[in-house]
Amino acid sequence: MALIKKSELKRMSKEQMEKKIEDLQKDLLKINSQRATKTTLENPGRVKQIRKTIARLFTISNQKPTEVKGKT
Repeated sequence: MALIKKSELKRMSKEQMEKKIEDLQKDLLKINSQRATKTTLENPGRVKQIRKTIARLFTISNQKPTEVKGKT
C-alpha cells in the first residue's frame, strides 16, 4: 500500500513534491534512529513504504517538464 496514490502524485506541483520529500525524509530519519537504538517500531513495514514513496516522488518530479521563466 502506497502512502500517496499515483494520481495524487501527478497532480502535485514541484514545490509540493519537494516539501513532501522533506517530510518523508524526516520521518525516515526518525524511524531509522529508532531502529538503531533497538526500540520496537509500531510498524516496521513503514520504512519500505516511505523509501518507495520518496523514490516515486523523485521519479515523477524528474519527469515533469521544467518551467522556464522569463521566456520571450
